[in-house]
Order: sequence, then structure tokens, then C-alpha cells
Amino acid sequence: MEQTANLNLPYIMPSQAQKHVTHNEAIRLLDGLVHLAVRDRDLSAPPDTPDDGACYIVGGVASGAWSGWEGEIAYFVDGAWERLAPVTGWRAWVVDEMRLVVFDGTGWQPIDGVPESGAEIQNAALFGLGTSADAVNPFSAKLDKTLWTARYAAEGGTGSLLYTMNKEAPSGDVGLLLQSDFLTRAIMGLFGSDGWRLAVSADGSIFNDAISTDENSGRVALPSNPKFLGFINYDQYIAADTWQTVAINNTVANDQLAFDTGANRFTAPADGLYRFGAVIGWKQNGTNVPSALKAKLVLNGASDLCAPLVASDVASLAVDGSEAALHLHVMAGLTAGDTVELAQFFGGLDGYAPASLTQFWGEWVA
Repeated sequence: MEQTANLNLPYIMPSQAQKHVTHNEAIRLLDGLVHLAVRDRDLSAPPDTPDDGACYIVGGVASGAWSGWEGEIAYFVDGAWERLAPVTGWRAWVVDEMRLVVFDGTGWQPIDGVPESGAEIQNAALFGLGTSADAVNPFSAKLDKTLWTARYAAEGGTGSLLYTMNKEAPSGDVGLLLQSDFLTRAIMGLFGSDGWRLAVSADGSIFNDAISTDENSGRVALPSNPKFLGFINYDQYIAADTWQTVAINNTVANDQLAFDTGANRFTAPADGLYRFGAVIGWKQNGTNVPSALKAKLVLNGASDLCAPLVASDVASLAVDGSEAALHLHVMAGLTAGDTVELAQFFGGLDGYAPASLTQFWGEWVA
């Protein structure tokens, strides 16, 4: 053998003349290969003014002095280009990319980055893209945009893209945490159950549910939207010819506690469009039969939110309060803090707003 097995360094042979030439050739090769650093790995033609000792991994479709050297190492030494053919396992530091690559027998693959040409990453402990990963976030990425796209049928895919997130049991959590400067402002997913949930937070600690679903029925709830259903649990006396607030003093539902059963009124928690409804009844006081029964909604205790509804044939209604007299429906834009009350009126003679039958309800629409 006249050369070493791996680096093809020339041996000094017995009785060889000018042994220093062979020795210097070996030293020159070692100088290029030991701690190999290449300036670039994308160039296909030699630079115009290469530095002595500069190495390059030759890019595709090589030309000029590099013609036919694709993927090999071009080494400029003593004023000429020398060709070094890599073997599996050779490593090189790519200066312009600041990354280490290794020759896998076919091409050069990064060691500290995402593999190229279909190479695989399996069972990696940490992966950081543009940032450092750690034990808490073993996959970390810091970038401006991301794109997930389906592999098209022409490329051997299905043309569809499904993103799967899994948790071990219903009591666990799986979802998205949406943050602002690393402070969680919204969560979306399955948290503590298999019902889907969207919640938001102003401070990153207290979360208000905006949407929740029941996994068994698919029913959707809007827990943070103010809504109520109230009723009166006693027969309230209504004097004749006087508008009087109906004392809605109980609620079946009262999300966000927007209805005050003590003051018998609803208070708008935010600006928006609201919808209200009411069922108004009449109960006779002795033999008194009022000439008319009226009902309306009152805004801020002073102005009419709607025109009064009137039932003039009160005598045709049941005298015991078991029959509804009026059905009221109103939509109105309110400002946060506005109040809405249900008011009732008997013309000519007095009567009662009957228990349970008289109801008032409302909800935030938009």
C-alpha cells in the first residue's frame, strides 16, 4: 500500500528518493482535513480570489476548476485547487452557516439542525427552532410565521391535513394557551373534562368562560353572557291608576348576577344589544274589575323602554291569576349601568300581580 486507508495520505516508501516531497504532501493534506472548516457549501464555481488553505464543499452542477466535484471538498493550497473525496463520517464546520455537518455517504447533513434530503429525527430529547428548548418546553420555536399544509395527492399524500392533540384521561388537559408577553390571556380545548371550552383572562390568573359545550349532548353554553329569568313569589298589590314596579324577587337563572332581586331590576354589565320578555298576569281584588291592564319596561327608573301593552277586556281573564294577560317582547341597545324594570298598571280599580305566573327575563345579544 502506498496510501493510508482513510485519508489517502501518501506513505514514504523504502529507498524512495525525495522523501520530503511525499512527507510534505501528507502534511498538506492533514492541514486541510484535520479540524475541517469549509467557507461555504453552496457554491458551484470557484471564487475569484480564494485564500490559501480555504476549503469549500462544492455545490450542485459544478463548473470551472470544480467541474465534476459536486459534494466533494475543494481545497485551495499552493496556488491550485485540490480535490478531496469525502467518506462516510467526515465532519466539517460550515463557516457561513455556523453549523456542523457530517457526510452520510451520499450528502452532507447538519448535526445541530433539521436534517436535509429526507433524513430523519427519531426520539430526540430536545428540539429548538430559533430558540433553545428545555425540559419544560422540549419543543420550542421562535419565528414570525408558520405553515402547516396537506401533502397533495400528486405528491403521494391524501390532500387532507389533520392535527391531533391527545390527553391521557378526561380529567387531564389538552388545548391551546394563547399568551401575550408569556401571560396567558385565553385557553381553548378540553380542560378537566371532555367538554370543549373557550375562556379568556385579563390578568392571566382568573379565567372567564366565553363558550362551553357538553360532550354528551353537544349543547353550547355562553356562561359569561348576562341572562336571567325572574318571577314574583307572592301576589303583589297594584293600586289603581298608578304605574308600579313589579317586585320580581326570585330568579330561576341569573348569570353574572345581572338581575337584582332586592331592587327588582336588571342592570346592564356592558354596552350592547339586549333582548327582554315578560309574561304579565292579573288577579282580581274582591269584585274589582279594572278597565284595563297595562305593562311596560322602564329604563333607568324614569323613561319608557317600550310603548305600554294594553289588555282592555280584563273581565274575560281568569279572576284567580291562573291565566296570562300580556306577553311583552323588546330589544334595545343599552349602556353599561343602565337599569330595566317591569312595571304594571290597573285602570280604574286595583288588583294583584299574581305569584309565579308573572315573569320577567332578558339576555345580552351582541
